[in-house]
Amino acid sequence: MPVVIYSMEKIKSISTISGFTEFRIKEKGSVFIGQSYYLTNSEDCNLKLNEIRKEFYDATHHCYCYKLNSGETKYSDNGEPSGTAGIRILNAIDHFGLTDILIVVIRYFGGTKLGVGPLGKAYYESAFDVLKNSPVIVKNPYQMISVSTNFDKMGHVFRLLPTFNSKKITSDYKETTVEIECFLNSNDIASFLEQIHEHSQGDIDIKISGEIIYL
Repeated sequence: MPVVIYSMEKIKSISTISGFTEFRIKEKGSVFIGQSYYLTNSEDCNLKLNEIRKEFYDATHHCYCYKLNSGETKYSDNGEPSGTAGIRILNAIDHFGLTDILIVVIRYFGGTKLGVGPLGKAYYESAFDVLKNSPVIVKNPYQMISVSTNFDKMGHVFRLLPTFNSKKITSDYKETTVEIECFLNSNDIASFLEQIHEHSQGDIDIKISGEIIYL
């Protein structure tokens, strides 16, 4: 029973948002538009930022922060005084413990300067309020597994998979074997392999993808 790449260490779940949310605040004439997006890579974040700059072309500033589960984090003050915008948006993201997220705060200047302290507070509150109104979801780590077995053992595999809350099960019937593919929680793989091994006499082959995705 060949086995390919899985971690014996527990892999943490992540918290993120389910989709787009917008929230607006007004401070001394300036309008701050906070927007939150669920995104998983920097390329998509940059594409979304370009879309926002085009849509809100007449805004004074487009400040942002994205934080990804890959470990990549980037933020920008976009012309505001250093430390008043991007890092404050990151602080709000960290307050909620979120990742795979892009927050943009669009500012329309109202004619009255706020000062460094109040400006930083306005950006933090814009990000905080949009996140407070964003539905938070938990995503778990999954890996794809491929099972190849004969028809005699097929039933056991199909009975076992739902007990591990497997996702997106597909099957391909060959002349003498069936090939089953699905996603299993990375933290359940060791237990799954142990139970499969109890019923295998070398007639259940398993391959495990090393790539972890969050579902």
